[in-house]
Amino acid sequence: MQVEDGMQLAYYILLLIVIGGAMLFELSGRGSQAVRQLVLWVVIFAGAIFAANWWIEGDAPRQQVLENGRIEIPIGRNGHFHLTAQLNGVDVRFIVDTGASTIALGPADARRIGIDPDDLAYVGTAMTANGRVQTAPVTIDEFAIGDILDRNVRAWVIGGDLDGSLLGMSYLRTFARVSFEDDLLILER
Repeated sequence: MQVEDGMQLAYYILLLIVIGGAMLFELSGRGSQAVRQLVLWVVIFAGAIFAANWWIEGDAPRQQVLENGRIEIPIGRNGHFHLTAQLNGVDVRFIVDTGASTIALGPADARRIGIDPDDLAYVGTAMTANGRVQTAPVTIDEFAIGDILDRNVRAWVIGGDLDGSLLGMSYLRTFARVSFEDDLLILER
């Protein structure tokens, strides 16, 4: 189980305790009307957050790394293809972006894999959906997807508020075949 999965499980348990406690409080009839209504609103907001989290993350199908270097990535609920790779031993979730030239790491992901975004030289620029941003070249020591391992992979750290990271064409070109079959993105070495 990944750390993120454990934190999500702890969140759901805490949410269940809050909702259960609020229901017991409400059903027991103790407390003033104002306190009971406040507790009810807390439960409503907690439930809405739970539902939104479930809808966004949900039980979305995950990529499958098959024998002979084939990766099958199902389309997500949001219409994007998400791929999880291990960068320097840390799981990083990417949006596969055929419109991106290179691998673009968000500052938070860069920090998680041992690259300090504050110590980089932002010598390049890139046009994103949010406008022009500064970029810094970096080298990722190990980039792994299942049994597929690449070393010394070039990437760029975005100097703006990029939420997440993008897997662009510089990495996709390392595959012999990149294709779409129904709702699957297929990568083959």
